[in-house]
Amino acid sequence: MTALRGAGEVIAQYPDPHSAILPLAHRAQDRDGWLSPEAMQEIAELVGTTPADVLGVCSFYTMYKRRPCGRLVVSVCTNVTCLVVGGPEILEHLETRYAHDPDVFVEEVECLAACGNAPAMQVNYEFHEHLDPVMAVAIVDDYKSGQLTARGVSGGRR
Repeated sequence: MTALRGAGEVIAQYPDPHSAILPLAHRAQDRDGWLSPEAMQEIAELVGTTPADVLGVCSFYTMYKRRPCGRLVVSVCTNVTCLVVGGPEILEHLETRYAHDPDVFVEEVECLAACGNAPAMQVNYEFHEHLDPVMAVAIVDDYKSGQLTARGVSGGRR
């Protein structure tokens, strides 16, 4: 793992070094493609705190991936409205379908703020709504084949 480029300049922008945790986490994820335990240790040392503190801050935000992810990040909402109209079934279907696919990272998210068009998911932060499990797989397969294109996740390596 290479040193976190520009960390000193980022930390210098804040009166309290702890305030630099989030921008440093972005840089680490950009560098590594995910926020590894080693990266959290590095950030903790840079800002003078513990890795547990860094994890506590970063685990609040779904944008930080704490395990390696593929080039497609599929986020499925299972909050109240999506829960009632099929979000968990979509999540389960996608998790089963792509369980061993290194290109696809399926995650459950708390809320995508698309309640009026539930159930909803995002592929690399692009919305897809009014879904059922079959439609969700078709959309992910379209991204995989290149029929649909998606932005990268935080610019990380893939």
